[in-house]
Amino acid sequence: MKRILTMIAFVALVFALPSCKGKSDADIKKDVDAKLASSADFSSLTADVKDGAVTISGTVKDDAAKTAVEPAVKEVKGVKSVVNNATVPPPPPPPTINPDDILNNTLKDAIKDNAGVKAEVKDGVVTLTGDIKKADLPVLMQKVMGTHPKKVENKLTVK
Repeated sequence: MKRILTMIAFVALVFALPSCKGKSDADIKKDVDAKLASSADFSSLTADVKDGAVTISGTVKDDAAKTAVEPAVKEVKGVKSVVNNATVPPPPPPPTINPDDILNNTLKDAIKDNAGVKAEVKDGVVTLTGDIKKADLPVLMQKVMGTHPKKVENKLTVK
């Protein structure tokens, strides 16, 4: 009887051990991936898991998202630590703004097809005056913006 009880205890222990072990790295990765996918801020990130340690890689939109990903991942059961290798892209370069003399020269070509339009430049700001057909306005504005002014003030009369 003692032998049977010992054997039953052994079998019970063998079946209980895997449940005591905790979550596998694959299970943790699955849960972390689901957590990352659930947020637009984290959806471009990937996770690698080894022994419960999660390494986050990829690009996020800003520093706030990079800071927020670590505590979010730590909420996942089984995560022991987080290495945050997420990166934030550099900001785009400032737009090119041409000086007034270059704007004056390039605007002549931009408005040449619109006889009723005049363009004046002061401190990088282009002011358009005169008359223009509605159908010609989008093309003109595209050409004027292509001269790289600081701003365009449209005071045209559309006919």
